[in-house]
Amino acid sequence: MFAYYLELALRSLRRSPGLTALMVLTIGFGVAASMTTYSVFRAVSGDPIPWKSSQLFVPQIDMWGPNGRSSDGEPPNAMDYNDAITLMRDHRAKLQSAMYQISPSIVPADASKHPINVSGHAVYSEFFPMLDVPFLYGSGWSADDDTQRAAVVVISSKLNQKLFGGSNSVGKTVNVEGKDYRVVGVLNDWNPQPRFFDVVNSGGFSTGVEDVFLPFQRAIAVGLPNDGNTNCNAVPAESGFVGLQHSACVWIAYMAELDDAAAVTAYKQYLDGYARDLQQSGHFGWAPNNRLRDLPAWLDNQHVVPSDTKVSLLVALGLLLACLVNTAGLLLAKFLRRSSEIGVRRALGAPRLAIYAQFLTEAGIIGLAGGVLGLLLTGVGVASVGWVLPKDIAALARVNFSLLMLTLLVAVIATTLAGLYPTFRASRVQPAWQLKSN
Repeated sequence: MFAYYLELALRSLRRSPGLTALMVLTIGFGVAASMTTYSVFRAVSGDPIPWKSSQLFVPQIDMWGPNGRSSDGEPPNAMDYNDAITLMRDHRAKLQSAMYQISPSIVPADASKHPINVSGHAVYSEFFPMLDVPFLYGSGWSADDDTQRAAVVVISSKLNQKLFGGSNSVGKTVNVEGKDYRVVGVLNDWNPQPRFFDVVNSGGFSTGVEDVFLPFQRAIAVGLPNDGNTNCNAVPAESGFVGLQHSACVWIAYMAELDDAAAVTAYKQYLDGYARDLQQSGHFGWAPNNRLRDLPAWLDNQHVVPSDTKVSLLVALGLLLACLVNTAGLLLAKFLRRSSEIGVRRALGAPRLAIYAQFLTEAGIIGLAGGVLGLLLTGVGVASVGWVLPKDIAALARVNFSLLMLTLLVAVIATTLAGLYPTFRASRVQPAWQLKSN
């Protein structure tokens, strides 16, 4: 019977090609708009490390007090040097790492080549296992390397390609800011979005790849300056990078891995105890005002998902709804115009279920055709989102198999739903009236 209903639907659509084309265009544009914005929203709101995000936490310590808090009472979203070093020394988490952003110059061994400016982070050895960072060659450095401030480096596969042609460079030397560093690891392709491990500096999104990772204490010892955000509630007493380390300015990101609720509770108690000790020692005069959020809550707190994408998604869904209402109106007019045909079929014994099957099949075909058009328009839309959204965010939108299948599914289901009321009205046509009037 489905083949019969399909044949009837195709005949009906061919009888009014203009109306059919209008409905297909309406569905195609509505679905394309919603799927284009959804592709962006999906990219920016996804969990960057879903298998572990609930175990990764970002601590905040209020070292500025009431005058330095935000309007909602939040403490600073980064740490000063002294607090970060103390937390690393006390080591109350399973894994943890302080980190700050650097932008050193790499001097190639070939003197004919110009130095390469790269971006990266100074981190502790636990950074790599804590974030499940993938390696192509080698691994991260050891805890002893942290303590000894060893001249070691982890580089990206992109930088490895530039410097060593993509070969295994573990054990080779890289000149960073005029000093030789031994390569201990080469990262596999790793550019998580959002850039969750240092949201304060990346804003959550960055198309650039982190090319170098150096030991935190080594970077401090050789004076590699902070290239990220620095916020101060007072002018540092000393100038330069050393003065920044002695100040209450916040510029260091921090992350800790806590396996269960008991570990989270213990760590929060430790933070509050640490703040109370500072209060009692006269370091500051306010009660502890600390925070400890897991990664999803931290990304939400930092508003990583841009409001523009949320508004765009709502507008696109509203457009899709308007398109469906228009399509429902066109289907209603089209179906009721065939009242005489429906009356004859009903008089010959066709049940209402057969009318539903016939007309919903017709609506489904329109939805499928609109979905195919929507696929093409979605591809154009994804390629064009850079005109209305920041490039770093627009570059994350991708057309993949799941998006294509979702586009077709949304088009068919939405159009079928839009056809329910017109089909209901058509199934209520009284055969006697139609036979008498004709």
